[in-house]
Amino acid sequence: MELDIIFEDEYCICVNKPNDMLVHHAKMSRSVKQELSLLQLITEKTSLKVYPVHRLDRRTSGIVLLAKETKFVSKFQELFTENRIQKTYFGVVRGFAPDEKIIDSPVKGRDSTVYKEAYTTLKTLATITLDIPVKPYDTSRYSLVALFPRTGRMHQLRVHMTKISHPLIGDGKYGDKNHDDMFIENFGWNYLFLHAGKLSFIHPFTENEIELNASFTDDWNSLFKQFSWKNPLQ
Repeated sequence: MELDIIFEDEYCICVNKPNDMLVHHAKMSRSVKQELSLLQLITEKTSLKVYPVHRLDRRTSGIVLLAKETKFVSKFQELFTENRIQKTYFGVVRGFAPDEKIIDSPVKGRDSTVYKEAYTTLKTLATITLDIPVKPYDTSRYSLVALFPRTGRMHQLRVHMTKISHPLIGDGKYGDKNHDDMFIENFGWNYLFLHAGKLSFIHPFTENEIELNASFTDDWNSLFKQFSWKNPLQ
């Protein structure tokens, strides 16, 4: 497997994480020998031991920022905790999403009992109606959306899209199985269409302005061609 390095300096490395890959294995994980994590891939390809600054879900593709030394981690994490980093995700959702919308709705934390404040801005980039029936309708509608999270709660974007009745395609936990099955049966896309496409921030050590883009995967590019949607990173 190839490693797509987007940016690298003496303090950090930013890579484009593939879909269906863990950032790292949990302690005592049974899958350590069965599958390669992102951290293991980076070490394999670069001989670097790196430290994640943030996380992406297994099935979410896109930019991950990692520090090269533990002493650098806190400075990069402050970018996230103090909202000094701009994150742009792209998603494909069921239905015609609003042109623009602010989603301000609490999301459960990792302990699954306490709700925490969560804030996302949505912008719709493109829509399509397909002459493919999905119960209970004779046609099916989808939207390409850009999502701008201001907070970083677990599964925030996936939960927020479901809360406004526009779940992400391919989301087995929060999504719509009927539409997911249609994507598989008609296009062969068994895929969570959520991609961390852009990251921009002022480097906490060099003070340089960093703007990064992570290219889309093959399934995304196939979808853009099939739906005649413009790639928003081009």
